[in-house]
Amino acid sequence: MTKFNANARMPEGSESPLNAAVTGRDRCTLDMVSEAVRHNQTVLAYQPVMQALAPRGVAFYEGYIRVLDPTGRVIPAREFMHVVEETETGREMDCLALQHGLRALDKYPQIRLSVNMSARSIGYQRWSKVLERFLKRDATLAERLVLEITEASAMAAPELVTDFMGRMQQHGIAFALDNFGASTTSIGHFRQFFFDAVKIDGQFVRGVHASHDNQSVVRALVGIAKQFDMFTVAESVESQAEAEFLVDTGVDCLQGYLFGAPSVSPPWIEDLKRRREAG
Repeated sequence: MTKFNANARMPEGSESPLNAAVTGRDRCTLDMVSEAVRHNQTVLAYQPVMQALAPRGVAFYEGYIRVLDPTGRVIPAREFMHVVEETETGREMDCLALQHGLRALDKYPQIRLSVNMSARSIGYQRWSKVLERFLKRDATLAERLVLEITEASAMAAPELVTDFMGRMQQHGIAFALDNFGASTTSIGHFRQFFFDAVKIDGQFVRGVHASHDNQSVVRALVGIAKQFDMFTVAESVESQAEAEFLVDTGVDCLQGYLFGAPSVSPPWIEDLKRRREAG
């Protein structure tokens, strides 16, 4: 009988079955997303970001890019973004997210909306043209647009990001640092940026009411943001206990499933309908 040798080496140049499976899966994902982008089978899903204090209304909405698979099923970004974010398809996704967001702002002048972007898209010509085209048509859109950049993406090209932010803020566009606390940004580097808001990473928010470690981190992050006069948003708020701690700590806005899941049906339409009926 042949014995199994756990230490046996793979033949030179071969790929393990597990790695081959992961590679094959990622290739299928990239193909699916590329096809959706090619045929513009993409939408935004909107989630409300709520004011922490009275009147506790919606401060703005965040738009998350989604793709539709061949059956029409909505695929969330977490299923594909890690595969496409460093590819040309990733840049096209940023273009489509921005385009969907600006169209929503154009159609609904009563809302404010944030859209995610990568620092890599700053020098991407098509992305810049989308933004320029809409702002030329209606410059007031800029005052209701928030662009979100992850901490890791901003730190990958800090000079490029700070230059871009400086130019765009002159038009009234606001910027939010997403996943604040998730990376190892030093305070020295943090001071280079001109972010209007920070979004505290969800890993520190989930269960924060019962975790002394998370409480210490959240208090520190809120303190840093306030020192630099930045608005604070806590992501991934899922319980009333979490929300109460965050409000007591001085967080300005709350976002998460406690207040609503991302929806491809714009939630403000129902809000407007209720207001009309009430009025």
